[in-house]
Amino acid sequence: MMIFMYTAPMPKGPKIIIGWWEYLHLPALHKRSIKAKIDTGARTSALHAEDSEVFKHRGISKVRFTIYPNQKDRLNRKQVIADLIDQRTIKSSMGHTSFRPVIETPVCIGGLTFDAELTLVNRDLLGFRMLLGRQALKQHFLIDPKKKNILSRKK
Repeated sequence: MMIFMYTAPMPKGPKIIIGWWEYLHLPALHKRSIKAKIDTGARTSALHAEDSEVFKHRGISKVRFTIYPNQKDRLNRKQVIADLIDQRTIKSSMGHTSFRPVIETPVCIGGLTFDAELTLVNRDLLGFRMLLGRQALKQHFLIDPKKKNILSRKK
């Protein structure tokens, strides 16, 4: 009888423990922190954006959009232009599909900065302006679903 054993690859360094929501920074898009829901059920990350407009500048695809980075705040907004890396059809947790622009931008959380793909979508009716999905989480983090805002409390 043969017994096969599987050993998962060891992570490259310690992973940071985060709660089910955390504040993070998107330094290329906005100076202040944004409250993000940590969502392992979502493959891709999503940022609340309105008035998205895809255009070309010197042959490079770009997207212009407006962000409202503060929860429940419709007064403070910022218009942003970023390189468009893709446009994808994404299925929401409610089963609705939408065609969304995709950008790549640095994300800073827990003293760590890494590039992440963000889809741009209107999340105004949802509780969080940003959702950090498992593609961005898998390399760096462990999630404690009983806790929230762990990293900000450590300051």
